[in-house]
Amino acid sequence: RFGNIINMRGVYGKSKLITFNQADWRAKREVAGGGVLLDQGIHMVDLMRLIAGEFVDVQSFISNGHWGYNVEDNAYALMRTEQGVVAMLNSSATQWRHQFSLDINMQRGGVILRGILTGSKSYGNETMTLVTADPDRDNGDPKEELFEYNDDPSWDREIAAFTQSVLNKEPVQSGTSQDAFQTMKLVYKIYYADPIWRDQFKIENPEVSK
Repeated sequence: RFGNIINMRGVYGKSKLITFNQADWRAKREVAGGGVLLDQGIHMVDLMRLIAGEFVDVQSFISNGHWGYNVEDNAYALMRTEQGVVAMLNSSATQWRHQFSLDINMQRGGVILRGILTGSKSYGNETMTLVTADPDRDNGDPKEELFEYNDDPSWDREIAAFTQSVLNKEPVQSGTSQDAFQTMKLVYKIYYADPIWRDQFKIENPEVSK
């Protein structure tokens, strides 16, 4: 309907590294391993992989300049697949109004995702907007269809699919250990791509096998 993906832009951010009176382990590198990218942004990274495929080129800037912990409070990544799909990501702990947003731009339109149905309700309503573009006729004002979601069945569906795989002795189709490994690897490629961050915290090249 919309053609191939051209690019994606994602922001996943919260106002602090430690929110809602949580324990402070998230701000300790020796315990958490990383900051907002590893703790929260990894979910956006995983979603981008699911939609676009594997990213082969990665550039980044990683910063802990605001909160001053030894883990990042902002990660800015620019990534490209072998097919040329470009993804831009900001994973942030200085997003004063909590935000989840992902724009997926395609040849004849796109998809706009906003909000998450979290327990805190701090990310706003969960919506999906389908954009049908006709640049020769719509003058930059394309047709949009807005859908709002009040229930999140994802956990139930994931558990049900996993249970069926176990009962039927079939391979897991989605959310496999290999998916997790590749997403973790991409997170560390983002860390490694910033030479200052890489040298400061001795980040090893995830592409090099030990």
